[in-house]
Amino acid sequence: MAFELDPVREIAERVAASSGLEVVEVEMRGGGNKRMLRIVIDKPGLGPTDKPVGVTHEDCANISREVSTILDVEEVVTGGSYVLEVSSPGLDRKLTRPAEYERFVGSLVRLTTRNPVNGNRHFIGRLESFQNGRVTLELDGGRKKSRSPQPAPEKLELDLAEIEKANLVPEI
Repeated sequence: MAFELDPVREIAERVAASSGLEVVEVEMRGGGNKRMLRIVIDKPGLGPTDKPVGVTHEDCANISREVSTILDVEEVVTGGSYVLEVSSPGLDRKLTRPAEYERFVGSLVRLTTRNPVNGNRHFIGRLESFQNGRVTLELDGGRKKSRSPQPAPEKLELDLAEIEKANLVPEI
């Protein structure tokens, strides 16, 4: 019988919401005695400098403690022992949901497309907009790993479904 993540996600979301946090990702990795249940949380909204607020170490510890207690009491995680890890998405966080693209408009992004666009699948640029399921990227010198000598367009517009992977690029 396969392990179901949905009940874990529901518990994690309930606990996170009570602390003003959101669950970004829930995954079980490994197998046997080396299983790790990873919960990635984030703090929505902007701080006084109009930058995302971010998750503190204390936020992670509190969510870990509360979720762990509920999972143990309700016996949600079956199949033996596991390690629970609660963390922030990090500076180079993945972008997967439409709300994340909307939230990070204006940020520098590295993305990979499912199929080549103008002879390339790898792009770095500023996320200019996200509307109606379409991402507009203002390219930053264009490409990474080009296989074609063609110059990259100044702007790239893609359906969200065309993006295989996208991450923020830290700007420190």
